[in-house]
Amino acid sequence: MTARNVLGTELLPCSYDPLTGFYRDGCCATDAQDHGTHVVCARMTREFLDFSLAQGNDLITPRPEHRFAGLKPDDRWCLCVLRWREALTEGVVPPVYLKSTHSKALERVSLDQLQAHAAD
Repeated sequence: MTARNVLGTELLPCSYDPLTGFYRDGCCATDAQDHGTHVVCARMTREFLDFSLAQGNDLITPRPEHRFAGLKPDDRWCLCVLRWREALTEGVVPPVYLKSTHSKALERVSLDQLQAHAAD
């Protein structure tokens, strides 16, 4: 079955450079193994990256041993839906790409919330 985005259409890739997704396939696809639910395709901002770092999730520092170059503002990345929701509450939410955000995100945030911060 084809994965669906929050708009009900086919899930589009989020980013190949940097290569994102729980399965590092460029898409915010998910399944039961993805305990973090990395389903929100977002454009990184300095404010969000700093917020994530302060929460203990360093997305900035390169980790070559994990083939991770580190993120910078304007990179697209599949975020955990709960981290995106936290950032929303804290006023540092990054813009989202609705066509690349998995429908599973709607279990934790509303379409209205996502659309209010849409980049596409």
